[in-house]
Amino acid sequence: MSSPLIVQQSEFIALCDQILDAGIVAFDTEFVSEFTYRPELSLLQFAVNGQAVAVDPYEMDDLSPWWDIMTNDTTTVVVHGGREEVRFCRHFSGKKPQKLIDLQVAEGLRSRSFPIAYTALVARVLNEKAGSKETRTDWRRRPLTQQQIKYALDDVKFVLKIWKIQEKELIELGRLDWAEAEFQRMIDEVDSEFHRENWRRVSGLHKLKPRELAIVRELFDWRDEVAQEKNQPARRILRDDLLIELARRKPTTPQDLTATRDLNRKNMFKLAPEVVQRIAKAQQTPNDQLPQLMENPNTQQNQDEQVIGKLLGIALANRCAEMNVSQTLVGTSADLRHLVRYHVYKEISEERPRLMAGWRAEVCGDLLTDVLDGKISMRVADPESDHPLHFERLS
Repeated sequence: MSSPLIVQQSEFIALCDQILDAGIVAFDTEFVSEFTYRPELSLLQFAVNGQAVAVDPYEMDDLSPWWDIMTNDTTTVVVHGGREEVRFCRHFSGKKPQKLIDLQVAEGLRSRSFPIAYTALVARVLNEKAGSKETRTDWRRRPLTQQQIKYALDDVKFVLKIWKIQEKELIELGRLDWAEAEFQRMIDEVDSEFHRENWRRVSGLHKLKPRELAIVRELFDWRDEVAQEKNQPARRILRDDLLIELARRKPTTPQDLTATRDLNRKNMFKLAPEVVQRIAKAQQTPNDQLPQLMENPNTQQNQDEQVIGKLLGIALANRCAEMNVSQTLVGTSADLRHLVRYHVYKEISEERPRLMAGWRAEVCGDLLTDVLDGKISMRVADPESDHPLHFERLS
């Protein structure tokens, strides 16, 4: 690899062969997401056998040799904050990575830092300085400057050294299996984005009735189709808040639709007939096929579970500080409320709470359920400590 930037397919194939022989590689990407339906892959960076190199995807005839490596079961791919890299892999290959390691996740299992920026991680673990990220760079533009290439290569330059240190400590702590489980969960979460009902992520759904939810679902699918066809970000076609507004108003004519503020734009005048047609289609959805809110309708119970969840959050924060593991990685507020619904309100129709399964159960599962059952009391033992609470089992 004489040049830090590969622009020939033959050189790329040679790089892939070298990665296969090495069995482990650091990987990162540069992309631009503001202008296209999916983020546009603009650069791939690799570090293998002590060398860092970038690949220009615009010059390649075929990137599949790399995606084949990323999805095989023999090559370890090490990334930092690699959700987007997993998305690219899933999109271009149709498959999930098999042996992926994420430094950001690994660090959260040997310290309380999660998420942690790459530059901060390099400084903490190696006492080295990585180039600051060129966050405002348009990575699509060519030619790339030498400075841009240097910054891009810095993103993989230290990755394998960091993982070697992290792996050693995780083994000593008995947490390597925790890390492997969490890497897989991250991969599975990204993969689920390609299957789930993504319309349910639109903000404001909790205020809508089932018929209005059907309209949001229909318009969300329509927006996605148009965005793919035009290769534009979906929200540039129609913002989420306008999906909610249209579901409430239910316009029946293009004129009625474009009378709404923020909908009287040039592109919407052209699309209005399609939007009205899709709203009408949703209006004809049979009652037994209407989507339902996935939230618990019991308002009092929701309020109670939030209060109890906050109490558990205090216990969880103390336990995570005591074990030197990131609370953000162990469990979110939603995870705590899920535990309350499952254990206190016996909503066993839901899947088993994350905090009661796998390595998380080792960290806090019994502690939190015992707090809920009144088997444990908490008191302040050492106000000067970063984990000041002491848990006492009641007789």
